[in-house]
Amino acid sequence: MIDYLILGGGSAGCVLAARLSEDADKRVVLVEAGRDISHATMPDAVRSRYPGRAYLDTNNLWQRLSARMGRATPPRRYEQARILGGGSAINALMANRGAPADYDEWEALGAHGWNWASCLPTFRKLETDADFAGALHGASGPVRIQRTLPHRLSPFVRAVLGTLDRTGHPNRDDQNGPWEDGSYVGAIAVSAQGERIPTSVCYLTDAVRRRPNLSIEVHAEVDRIVFDGTRATGALLVSGQRLQARQVIVCAGAIHSPAILMRSGIGPAKDLAALGIDVIADRPGVGGNLMEHPSIAVSAFLPKAARTPFPDEHHEQAIVRFSSHIPNTVPGDMHGAILSRSGWHSLGYRLGTIFFWVNKSYSRGRVTLVSRNGGDAPKVEFNMLADARDLERLKLAVRFGAATLGHPSMTCSVDTRFPSSYSPRVAKVALPGAWNALQRGALSLLLDMAGPWRSVLIGRFVTQGLSLETLLADDRALTSFVTHAVGGTWHPSGTCRMGATGDPQAVTDSSGQVHGVQNLRVCDASLMPAIPCANTNIPTIMIAERIADMIRSAREARPQAS
Repeated sequence: MIDYLILGGGSAGCVLAARLSEDADKRVVLVEAGRDISHATMPDAVRSRYPGRAYLDTNNLWQRLSARMGRATPPRRYEQARILGGGSAINALMANRGAPADYDEWEALGAHGWNWASCLPTFRKLETDADFAGALHGASGPVRIQRTLPHRLSPFVRAVLGTLDRTGHPNRDDQNGPWEDGSYVGAIAVSAQGERIPTSVCYLTDAVRRRPNLSIEVHAEVDRIVFDGTRATGALLVSGQRLQARQVIVCAGAIHSPAILMRSGIGPAKDLAALGIDVIADRPGVGGNLMEHPSIAVSAFLPKAARTPFPDEHHEQAIVRFSSHIPNTVPGDMHGAILSRSGWHSLGYRLGTIFFWVNKSYSRGRVTLVSRNGGDAPKVEFNMLADARDLERLKLAVRFGAATLGHPSMTCSVDTRFPSSYSPRVAKVALPGAWNALQRGALSLLLDMAGPWRSVLIGRFVTQGLSLETLLADDRALTSFVTHAVGGTWHPSGTCRMGATGDPQAVTDSSGQVHGVQNLRVCDASLMPAIPCANTNIPTIMIAERIADMIRSAREARPQAS
């Protein structure tokens, strides 16, 4: 009999499998829909500290998943990892925690025991910070964190940091230090050899994988959880295989975890009944509270002297954190990632970008089922910018980016500036292939040679007629651009949020146990009651570390049979 059946081998699932299998008398099975990634089997694109290709490889992704970003945008492909290690195997490597106030907010929203003082020891436990020590940092955790060395920063990034320092956004040392506005060289998770370390590698080490009580099943997609009354007894895979377990833990991420729960009969009763699904527990919050960090960008063509001399270096080299001061927002509610290059290809190499997102967003969306079939992707509606504060802050971001890249100190480091976003068109152009390579190469050569005609070429082939000057002069045009171009940051969260039993929108208690049923937990970013001001990978690892401790503590506290 399986003691702990973990459904989903992403950032959280790998952590749980490693920690729970430390108890040699407990059998742990980890189930992952995608392929295995170990230290020995990582492809070069995943291993690289430049992640530009890893998140474009369809072998690493849920291929049929799409999402609607905002009310004015059509559904588009939404890249979510389908690979052992999950997002940690294909993400931008950023390793930050967010604001202490984020976690105090979780507790205020009903997640008892998840305040900053309670979470900080776990943040320290999971990390080995190669640059900083002290009360805020760890020195012996599985996730190694460092900052790009000064001589590896691109000339463009150094110029932006200098400009920000001159314009009231001082350069600071530690992104994971005191929560302050300013600019920082970004904290990233890489090995001492400078390679990516997904949780399938830094937690599921070779030694952990050799444990006789741990089994890892890959290429195994979950259909639903199996119940005896309201007690979870295992899971049914899409293949038809049944697995029996004493405890089931869903770690499939903020999009697929609620889908699994709903297919299993846990969710809004009316919606489930309409699909012919027997209701086990009526929890209307399942799939709701869907959050993301809405994004927009400002880019510029880079003269040769401003381009990075290290094409394989990590591209998201620095960040700027600033406060919008819009009413009813929090300090540090805006984030700009300063990119040395805007894509893995020849065209991206010639473009520098400040990629902005709203650090603390207030719009909420929903994940719903389209059928009871486990092979069908759920419907994902982020509803971005529904809250006016989110819209106004993305507009502010465009103005901020235009002012920064247009500052006199940037004259020698940028050429033509333009508004940008990670649109479906940009994503399509970035796909590998001979025809795309030919188009990108031709445009890159033309831009290098264009001189005074460069802005015309960019307007014709890149922005399709949009210019920063037009957007900055016309608020309606700026609103229209942001509304139609808004993207995400691949940080979905909140759809199985923690909270009190009496809260109809809460899905689990503060230990991840699903309300209304037994022997079933959730453990991933879907537990977050509110989105943190951070890339969500490190907070998700923190959640998994804490849930693992709670599971083991609950076992130890249970009376032993005589």
